[in-house]
Amino acid sequence: MSRHILIVDDEPDILRLLSDTLTYEQFRISTATNGRDALKILEKETVDLVILDIMMPELDGLETIRLIRQKYHMPIILLSARDREIDIVIGLEIGADDYITKPFSTSELVARVKAHFRQMDRLLQWQKKSVQPQDVLWIDEEKYEVYLEGKKMDLSTKEFQLLNYLVKHAYMVLSREQIYQNVWGNEYGDLNTVTVHIKNIRKKLGKHAEMIKTVWGVGYKFVPVGEAG
Repeated sequence: MSRHILIVDDEPDILRLLSDTLTYEQFRISTATNGRDALKILEKETVDLVILDIMMPELDGLETIRLIRQKYHMPIILLSARDREIDIVIGLEIGADDYITKPFSTSELVARVKAHFRQMDRLLQWQKKSVQPQDVLWIDEEKYEVYLEGKKMDLSTKEFQLLNYLVKHAYMVLSREQIYQNVWGNEYGDLNTVTVHIKNIRKKLGKHAEMIKTVWGVGYKFVPVGEAG
């Protein structure tokens, strides 16, 4: 079954170019000209990846990303004009996975899309893997216990929840805001709490601390021992 991509842009020429290019690559395409219509499509259909422009009427791209991330976890590629770098930074912080600046190369866009789908395939393989106690890292969700090379780790409740969240989303780049919202929820605190907890977990992981990788300017991602980052 072909992957389903949602393209959201209020410029007809860009929408047509992206749609034609990705249709040629055998992807199934849906389109929307604003954020509100995009959200309606997501409610009705299963979408594997979203390509989203920042500057749109009714609901701009940044607000659309925020609303998408409340329910969905598919990759989001942000489209932006070159003179709005601050929007790109904000977009990545609130949940976008990648960005492409206008004007862009269609061959680069296709390569980026395919790279995200390869990453998704790797994530699915990891999630389907039968995790056994002899693995480097083994998590027992029922007992709130984590074993590193067969030895139980001394983790606080929040450290366990944070590490478990990273592992469940292996290979995905997660912003500090995403992590905070999913681990701490409505509890009082700030994003620096995430940084401190990541530092503590890395210290306890010892020589395997590199499993939690920093993606500078964005956040973190978990990569299993022995896997490429």
